[in-house]
Amino acid sequence: MPGQLIELLSRNRRPRVLVVGDVMLDRYLWGDVGRISPEAPIPVLQVVQREDRLGGAGSVAAMLAALEAEVSAATVLGDDAEGHIVCGLLQEIGVDATAVLTAADRATTVKERLLGRTQSKHPQQMMRVDREHALPIGLELAGRLLDVIRRTLDQVDLVLVSDYAKGVCAGQFVPQLVEAARESGVKVAADPVRDADYRRYAGCACITPNRTEAALALDMPIATPEDGLEAARRMLDFGVEAAMVTLDRDGIAWADRQGNARLFPVRPRQVYDITGAGDMVLSALGYCLAAGVGYPTVVELANLAGGLEVERLGVVPVTRYELLDELTRDPLGTEKAAENAAEKIVSLARLLAELRRRRRAGQHVAMTNGCFDVLHPGHVASLQEARRLGDLLVVGLNSDRSVEQLKGPGHPIIDEQGRAEMLAALACVDYVVLFDDPSVAGLIERVLPDVLVKSAEYGVQEVVGHDAVERHGGRVVRVPMKGDYSTSRLVQRIARAEGGPERPQ
Repeated sequence: MPGQLIELLSRNRRPRVLVVGDVMLDRYLWGDVGRISPEAPIPVLQVVQREDRLGGAGSVAAMLAALEAEVSAATVLGDDAEGHIVCGLLQEIGVDATAVLTAADRATTVKERLLGRTQSKHPQQMMRVDREHALPIGLELAGRLLDVIRRTLDQVDLVLVSDYAKGVCAGQFVPQLVEAARESGVKVAADPVRDADYRRYAGCACITPNRTEAALALDMPIATPEDGLEAARRMLDFGVEAAMVTLDRDGIAWADRQGNARLFPVRPRQVYDITGAGDMVLSALGYCLAAGVGYPTVVELANLAGGLEVERLGVVPVTRYELLDELTRDPLGTEKAAENAAEKIVSLARLLAELRRRRRAGQHVAMTNGCFDVLHPGHVASLQEARRLGDLLVVGLNSDRSVEQLKGPGHPIIDEQGRAEMLAALACVDYVVLFDDPSVAGLIERVLPDVLVKSAEYGVQEVVGHDAVERHGGRVVRVPMKGDYSTSRLVQRIARAEGGPERPQ
């Protein structure tokens, strides 16, 4: 099964998915909590950052974009400032918003989360404040939305319905959408809303209720995985082709109309935040179905993606590269193949995109840099220590041209590809990015790590990039070099041992 998933995620063809439903704005206020208010026994949040993200069906679209599908969205937003922000966010990640309508009499749904951190620990959600207009969108507006969707159906492989009960999918909208898609030969999959009549989803290829939603829809308790499997079977009575009941720590229960049924256990993980796990399952399902992949591969990928999502703070899309990385690791978490290490060697553009996602998960970035010619135990010890100072480690690696400019003809001993591959093979290194300038200052300005790590032989003021890092609230840490190792001395010793001329210094 991992081989099939790797083959799927390695394809060049991008599946085309239309996401229909309640697109929202998720707003995060990040800050520090250092005192209790004198006005009431409540913590005071000193806000240091505000971040806007796509929520609801918008998060499904963002997750599909991170999986590198071709994504379009269909929804109704308020004609307000928040609606304009949502449209901008969709455009930023390359989602086609042709079928996004606005209405002057509606307000864009906003979920504002307050996240506080104490003593430099990971932030925790303190409160959520919602603003929404959840009434049905009305027959005239629903008809307009269906008309614009019909004009796009010949350009997509699958329709995903993300129903959050905020009005877009109310009434007969979903049955009419399913019928329109059927006439165009396009399948529909849906994440149903709680307390709905699930007969509305008849004709869908698959629905993905969670444990609580399925229990309410079927009026049955779902306490065990076996209960979940029975619930998946009963879901078929609503007229769907297949059902996936997500069971959090118990994995996913799946059944289809051909009489197949199976439990898919999930790998135990450190659960940090369950927000977005259901959307990630739906996105992975949509990616697979749109790519023409059948069950149980669909469920395996959805299970894996949902498991990775709960390890993050808030709704942070899991990328195709992260799924490939997870699939090519052995059970001990060590690198299984050379191509897995190669995934760590990234362009600056991809690195910055990955860091944005990791930071949204509340992770801190450590960075170091150098030539790393003739990798030795001193290098390895310093890199391991650097990794301990952050949640991930970025290594800036001098290109061959910049090494020669710094050290003269005859350098480097090992070319840039070889040096990058050796660094990427180390478990403590998360990303390797090459830079062509003799100075790393420009790269540090772009990455802006939380911790910049260099050898203790340098004073803080001598560390290139220290001013940029400290200006943005980061810090410089100097680590001692293990042993009396030096690339130049090692090269000289090798030359003497072989009786050959010493390399120029």
